[in-house]
Amino acid sequence: MTEPVCVTAKGILFDMDGVLISSIGSVVRSWRSWAKLYGLPDPETFEMPHGVRAKDVIKTLLPDVDLQEAVRVIEDIEVKDVADLRVLPGVKTLLEGLPPERWAIVTSSTRRLLLARLGAAGLPMPERIISGDDVERGKPDPEPYRRGAELLGFRPEECVVVEDAPSGVGSGKAAGCRVLGVLGTHSAVELGEADWVVGSLEGFAVRPYGAGLELRFLPVG
Repeated sequence: MTEPVCVTAKGILFDMDGVLISSIGSVVRSWRSWAKLYGLPDPETFEMPHGVRAKDVIKTLLPDVDLQEAVRVIEDIEVKDVADLRVLPGVKTLLEGLPPERWAIVTSSTRRLLLARLGAAGLPMPERIISGDDVERGKPDPEPYRRGAELLGFRPEECVVVEDAPSGVGSGKAAGCRVLGVLGTHSAVELGEADWVVGSLEGFAVRPYGAGLELRFLPVG
């Protein structure tokens, strides 16, 4: 039987979509609408790569398009489509109990979309955010999580990243953080680069411990 894990850290860096909230319905609908608008083949089956910035996806798909305009279009669609967003198990209680100076959100979403989704979900707004707008290179590059650790005032190795996507896991590991993978959008095999994997954050407990935090959780497998 798997034993509970206890680790200490000074800060926690959370991804948003797939970790704190489930927005998969909005993502699928929005990107398929966008794909139809931009004339992509088979828009009704288009799959957005999870955990990657919109601008990076668009640059790959349509290198000659007006990038700023194309990003604005998908952002507008997604901001309006929040009807079925839901907070994932354990998240609300976890965030409300964390010291605000000890956590940040590091997301591939734009800041405007992050604020819209957190507001619709009724989650507390973090004091510290690194959005896709704030970095030159998005996940899986280490820049987002390095910037997140800097924002908290800690070294990357003093932080634990919480991620649901392989691109985010890779970003956290490349930055020098320890990474906790959360099942939902990807399998445990796909999150294999993470230090640990949990089924959800429902059993994820955090308490102040000396100069940092004590994290307890039950990994899968």
